Amino acid sequence: MTEASPPDPLAAFSDRLAALTAAAAARVVAVHGRDGRARSGLLWAEGLVVTAEEALERDDELSLTLPDGRMVPATLAGRDPGTDVALLKAATGAFAPLPLAPPAALATGHMVLAVGRGEYGPGAAFGLASLVGGPWRSMRGGRLDRRIQLGLKLDPSAEGGAVLDHAGRLVGMAVPGPRRRALAIPAETIERAVGHLCTHGRVARGYLGLAMQPVQVGEVRGLIVVGVDPRSPAGLAGVLLGDVLAAWDGKPLGSVRDMLARLDPDSVGTTVSLELIRAGLPHRVQVRIGERAAA
Repeated sequence: MTEASPPDPLAAFSDRLAALTAAAAARVVAVHGRDGRARSGLLWAEGLVVTAEEALERDDELSLTLPDGRMVPATLAGRDPGTDVALLKAATGAFAPLPLAPPAALATGHMVLAVGRGEYGPGAAFGLASLVGGPWRSMRGGRLDRRIQLGLKLDPSAEGGAVLDHAGRLVGMAVPGPRRRALAIPAETIERAVGHLCTHGRVARGYLGLAMQPVQVGEVRGLIVVGVDPRSPAGLAGVLLGDVLAAWDGKPLGSVRDMLARLDPDSVGTTVSLELIRAGLPHRVQVRIGERAAA
């Protein structure tokens, strides 16, 4: 009697990846806009689809290709550039959403799988979580709960698609990052943004009405005001062209990104003390932060 061949672990692993891909593909749609470019989206809840905000160049003439191949129209329910989350409404039908991965379950070096849907159907990319860090601020001022870098090549059509862990749970949404790195917008960040967008259609951002550039004044590093709207909160508070913003409520301001990080949704309506250098002398103004108008 011929002995049975031992199980092939590589074949089993390959089959497991294919099964995870198929399960995720049943919850991933293709998003089409007027520009003709295909990107991906996540079936988040019945009637709601999440996709990458930066990939949506226009708000009109949106449609989806659902996992069963049907094409349906979609409308924009809201967008949050800070977290790169856009929420679409469409007749998705009922489905079971992907389970969310517990944030603490993902660590640097863990396996991740990105699944998107393009013109020819679903696609996948396999790799590792090359970096999992703490909270961070995007260049557009959004607060993200974790920084998740993906050690894989992200196809353009997979932008807005699902990132899974080894158990097929949703880690986040795949987006391109700086220096050609792929990132995942964490699922808990998406969940928070969707809550805001469902209620308000947008996520509020603080507004001062200033254009600034980094500058060094002696030993002080700050932000020089190169533009000011006289009707803005900062303009009405008396901030002038040429002022150097050195501190916000006593905390140093070393970069424009520092300022954007402070203009988060919780800042709207609050009053802050800005420490300035004006004509070489210290100066202080109180500014009530406004809300940035919708783009």
